[in-house]
Amino acid sequence: MSSSTSHQDIARATHWIDLLVRLFPELLTELAPGGRRPASTAGRSRGAGGRADSAPVRLHVSDALRDITDGVVELEEAVRDKLGLGRPTRAGVPERLHRIERLLDRVADHPVLTRHVLDECRRMVRRGNRALGIPEAMVRVDGRCPWCRSVSLRALPAGRTILCVNPGCRCTDPRCACAEDAGHRHRWAESAWAELALASGADADGITELVDAAEAAEEAA
Repeated sequence: MSSSTSHQDIARATHWIDLLVRLFPELLTELAPGGRRPASTAGRSRGAGGRADSAPVRLHVSDALRDITDGVVELEEAVRDKLGLGRPTRAGVPERLHRIERLLDRVADHPVLTRHVLDECRRMVRRGNRALGIPEAMVRVDGRCPWCRSVSLRALPAGRTILCVNPGCRCTDPRCACAEDAGHRHRWAESAWAELALASGADADGITELVDAAEAAEEAA
């Protein structure tokens, strides 16, 4: 990885860290009883005799918070271990993220670690957004799906993945769950884009440029 690419990844990692710092309190608010309760349920907040009903447990939010908390702890430990700084002191998620951010100038000297920080922060933001019901941006990819031959390939820039959105599409890949789960869509990770391009008639470089541009636009928003 070139020095310029590494520093671009540092800038992108800073963006995703900042998003995660802002997102984490929103997840805590969503989890708290009474937090973000839909207006349609407000009139049912009290039972007979004015007794307050208990708020439903938001397990998907709780799971996202646990995943993000564990992910941030492990990420800070990995960064400090690589930089020879020893184990970090205990702290909340936002403070740990700020501490990682303050080390990014040194992280830039380690391209593999830089990419790991970027990928993990981006993954955790996507997990948090899903828990809050925030949809991912999606862009059309040229070419036809190798499995169903429809023009239904779409890229999720934030996740750097491509999927077929045709509800009837089913693949024969034994590692894919689309045959058993009607809601699942076959996906191609970034490492499989060259193979997808050959099978779909798309241009491999064009796919990368499309996703890079869409991701940059999302980061600039």
